[in-house]
Amino acid sequence: MEERQVQDTTVKKDSFAALRYKDFRAYLGMRFFFTFAYQMQAVVIGFYIYQITHSKLALGYIGLCEAIPAISIALYGGYIADKYEKRKLLFLIFSVVTFASLTIFVVTLQSMSHYVHTGWIIPIIYVMIFFNGVARAFYGPATFAIYAHSIPKELYPNGSTWSSSAWQVATILGPAAGGLIFGHWGITPTFVIINILLIISMVLVYLLKSYPPVYIPKESIYESLSAGIKFVFHNKMMLGAMSLDLFSVFFGGAIALLPVFAHDILKVGSEGLGLMRATSSLGAVLTMLAMTRFSPMNRPWRNLLIAVTGFGVSILCFGLSKSFYLSLIFLFTEGAFDSISVIIRSTIMQLLTPDHMRGRVSAVNSMFIGSSNEIGAFESGSAAELLGTVPAVIFGACMTLVVVTVTFFKTKNLIPAKLSDIGTPTEKQSG
Repeated sequence: MEERQVQDTTVKKDSFAALRYKDFRAYLGMRFFFTFAYQMQAVVIGFYIYQITHSKLALGYIGLCEAIPAISIALYGGYIADKYEKRKLLFLIFSVVTFASLTIFVVTLQSMSHYVHTGWIIPIIYVMIFFNGVARAFYGPATFAIYAHSIPKELYPNGSTWSSSAWQVATILGPAAGGLIFGHWGITPTFVIINILLIISMVLVYLLKSYPPVYIPKESIYESLSAGIKFVFHNKMMLGAMSLDLFSVFFGGAIALLPVFAHDILKVGSEGLGLMRATSSLGAVLTMLAMTRFSPMNRPWRNLLIAVTGFGVSILCFGLSKSFYLSLIFLFTEGAFDSISVIIRSTIMQLLTPDHMRGRVSAVNSMFIGSSNEIGAFESGSAAELLGTVPAVIFGACMTLVVVTVTFFKTKNLIPAKLSDIGTPTEKQSG
């Protein structure tokens, strides 16, 4: 017991503890380059489509095209992730995303010809985004399972911080690079770089060790998927964290409307759009780096409620701002508060999920969280079309604060909970 306490103390003091594991480093690099490419592509496609259509609803359709398949087959993706070897599955996923990216690259290249009508380009882009949504339904459960086995359980909070930081750094550099390269050199060199980064991430997949399945289903697929759903819905803290994130992101999805702010309201062009997307992520990554030393897990549920409240207030202030630089400040704080909620929720998920259910539980999480950004983008685009851009953002921020208030009164008993109160059911029983 004394030896374990000494080990735990050492882990807490070592901010680089998770990085000392080779497989975790490979996982981190893979996630970084894939996210970098994906974020570059997202900002370029958003601005490109808005340039052609000048339609806010068209921006919402981007999110909808990705969310429909991601939600529809998420549970099956979790079932497959539990059942099959993870490295091969990831390589197949990255191949699909690379194919979609190359196709978008080719059709946008054709659009530059004076002899080609651009009316057919947008539908093809939407179809490729749909393919990305299919790939995402499998990506989340597969990476969730790989992360869980790449480091010991006592390093989950530290690993979650580094994993989220890598993701946030990529979301800083990706949109900024995408906006700047697209603004200065056009869409062709931008997509060349995107595809190079996707290929690098595929190479890093092969540096991972093999992850054979820990779950061989004997029951039917329906019974297997039902078990994952029941597990989540019977766990109050896990369900509460997912629900809070779902509704706050759904209503607070102002990021989807950034092309409108950049093009029409703040008039800063694609370069300004890249900076706005990057500033949000900069706030997130700096906060996450601070959390490698100052963990938010001392009172996780209390801190989660505070973080989502700060997120809602930041979105509200951003919607009211008429200054580009003031808008950047509010996007910075939005990213900072969002990163705290990401760390808390992901750590809770890892600690509460048994190994044999990681794929299916992650799939349920993807249905709640993974596609909430895309559904929120559709909600924001639709609301902006009906109410106007600024009123839509203000409405969404206010709804986020309402969600937090209702959640606070519904979950008062969870507020005093400490990290030591969280553990998988197996661990609780053995303890």
